[in-house]
Amino acid sequence: MLFLAVSAVPTARARAQVIGEGFELERTGQSEKAAELYFATLRADPTNLPALLGLERVLPLLNRMPDLLPYAQRAVAADSTRSDLQALLLRLYLILNEPDSARAMARRWSQARPGEEAPYREWAIALEDVAAYDAAREVLLDGRQALGRPAAFAIELGELYIRLGQWVPAAKEWGLAVTAQPAQIPTAAAQLAEAPQDLRGKIADALSSGNAAPETRRVAAELLLEWGDPARAWEIFAPTTAAHTQQNAYALRRFADLAAAPGTPSAWRVRGLALVRFAEIVPPALAVRARSDAARAFLEAGDAASARAQLEFVAADSSAPPEAQDLAQATLIGALIAQGRLDSAALRLAHVGNGLPDSTRSGLGFALARARIRAGQLALAESALAKDSSVAALALYSRIALYQGDLARARTLMRQAGPYTGDRREATERAALLALIARIPDARAPELGSALLKLAQGDSSGAVKALKSAADHLPPEAGGAEALLFAGRIAALLGGGSRTTAPNLFEEAMKRGGQGGAPPAAELAWAELLIAQGKNPEAIQHLEHLILTYPGSAVVPEARRQLELAKGAIPKS
Repeated sequence: MLFLAVSAVPTARARAQVIGEGFELERTGQSEKAAELYFATLRADPTNLPALLGLERVLPLLNRMPDLLPYAQRAVAADSTRSDLQALLLRLYLILNEPDSARAMARRWSQARPGEEAPYREWAIALEDVAAYDAAREVLLDGRQALGRPAAFAIELGELYIRLGQWVPAAKEWGLAVTAQPAQIPTAAAQLAEAPQDLRGKIADALSSGNAAPETRRVAAELLLEWGDPARAWEIFAPTTAAHTQQNAYALRRFADLAAAPGTPSAWRVRGLALVRFAEIVPPALAVRARSDAARAFLEAGDAASARAQLEFVAADSSAPPEAQDLAQATLIGALIAQGRLDSAALRLAHVGNGLPDSTRSGLGFALARARIRAGQLALAESALAKDSSVAALALYSRIALYQGDLARARTLMRQAGPYTGDRREATERAALLALIARIPDARAPELGSALLKLAQGDSSGAVKALKSAADHLPPEAGGAEALLFAGRIAALLGGGSRTTAPNLFEEAMKRGGQGGAPPAAELAWAELLIAQGKNPEAIQHLEHLILTYPGSAVVPEARRQLELAKGAIPKS
């Protein structure tokens, strides 16, 4: 019935419909019916490849693979010019363990198609399918010799050697492959990247030593980037890009992109070097962006001098687009600030600042002001803001005034800046500083300003000592206790030996504070430190004392919460 159905509809569309029915039978697990349909199709159309391939799929499930052989032989006899039919019969001979037949057929095929790679390639693939790897290698090597092309089957041999665990021969084959087909460089690098650690040096040498072609050296360079040796990667790669060609520009761009992945200083540096050379090849518009990117890479690598050289190059290029020049100028000024070359940064900002976008100029001014503060150059820090009247500038002016010891001006500016200027951390710090100086009646407190400047400069230990000293110059109930509390909180955050100093500072703040807000706040801070140290019984004593002694204090609600936490009534968060 199936034969009649197929023979009665000889059109290509009808045959395709029948094959589709076979696929559906396979999908639903009806292998026997699918095989009958495919056999019927082949009796009507001996060279129907989908039917032959269908039988190749289903007959192993039915333990009937030998039944396919006469049909495959008939197909090849009917059309010996088709490589797909030849390849099928070759596979079948090897699956059925008839290697002599496979060899004879492959030789007939290669003799009939001299100069073609297909007979050898299909024979090798069929051998690999039956795990005859050594035989597959010999076939490919014989085919290379017969064809007289040194790079013939290089990709196949490279993959086969990797399967056999022979990594250095694989690298040599991939070297031949990429020399003939440069587009295969990414594939070669991906194939060889998983080589064992102890063989990686030999692989890199095999690809880069002697008179290695530029393409093979580039594979070595990509591998060395992957393997964590960017410096040697660039050493091997750089000589391949001496000529100013489009191909070299593409290779440099790819190398630079790959070098961005590791994120190490050495990798950032070679990325910068690749981008500089890329900029020397490409048109000016691309070169400007490349040099800016190179500068960023050099900055990431810690090479500020090289970064500055590239930025100065862009900044001096009158043909560069305005936005590129703005970017270069801003990055250059930022680099100078990062290097600590604050006077140079200030001079350049004064020279080009008016030509920069307002937000860029303002951001650089803030960065310079903060750097001046860290350097202790408070008067210059204020001038760096260039009389900026924004709310954010007011907040920074208030810090400068505070560090100068001018409490009256600092209080005024902090209140003008408001509680929400800047991010949450800045707002919280400003609120804490305002709380500290709000109780001090004096207009000036140079010792306190100097102590807080140490904190701004990152010298927290020095700030603790200086705050304790400043507290001795302030009335105990009008700033002295608050300065001790502030110092205790810093010491608690420092950890280590400073944590033993913090309780002493909290205790002294409690003693000196009288009826002010510092004593309950100090006792709460002390209890929180004890909880953090796992000393809950001691913390409970302090918290209970606080609640009973200072019932009207604003910190009592938090003290009650900490008490519940110390007693285990609420989970830690």
